[in-house]
Amino acid sequence: MKRFIYRTYQLLFVLPVGLLATFITAIVTIVGCALGGQRVWGYYPGKWWSWLLVRLFLLPVTVEGREKIVDGQSYIFCPNHQGAFDIFLTYGFLGRNFKWVMKASLRNAPFIGKACESAGFIFVDNRNPKKIQKSIDQARHTLKDGMSVVVFPEGRRSWTGEMGEYKRGAFLLADELQLPVVPVTINGTFKVMPRYRDFHFVEWHPLRLTIHEPINPIGQGAENLKYICDKSREATASKLEK
Repeated sequence: MKRFIYRTYQLLFVLPVGLLATFITAIVTIVGCALGGQRVWGYYPGKWWSWLLVRLFLLPVTVEGREKIVDGQSYIFCPNHQGAFDIFLTYGFLGRNFKWVMKASLRNAPFIGKACESAGFIFVDNRNPKKIQKSIDQARHTLKDGMSVVVFPEGRRSWTGEMGEYKRGAFLLADELQLPVVPVTINGTFKVMPRYRDFHFVEWHPLRLTIHEPINPIGQGAENLKYICDKSREATASKLEK
């Protein structure tokens, strides 16, 4: 009975309100960034949109470790990728102004793709080295004055809830720019909406975001690359609920 009520609430209330909020957020982001102030309009509308969606679904959220992040420092945040709600949980509750690093194909999503482009998010195109270098150059330009980026090192959502293999992109960027990597553990989003249930009803489940100690570089090159990658994965896995 509770599931029926929750799903009816989603269909009759959350869906129309969520769609309206998505449209308004995209328009506000596009117009606001066009008028200037990308640092504000490229972050806060999306942050409050994500916060609202999580609250509309009545999902309880616990955040740990925000005190480990220093104001004015640029970071590369590396969360695990359990499900679609990873985006809402991270964007709405990380508490840090940042830019997403995302697949180039998302640029074509109606409204959202244009909003992401306006906000200065970094689209990664892996089709050739020239396009990859362009993404790195954009990230280098972005990561200054305390601005950070968020990258999912697995590259794609898990089919099982378990962590997949880490790709090197985020850590190559951290190594080249000599920036600290912040591992982030996401729990609960796989239960809420796993990859194989996209566009289905949301299942109620508590969400938890754990921010770990920043991992500083120990040098530059292959040794540092392996160190920050291994340490990041190890930290993230240490708080992953079974």
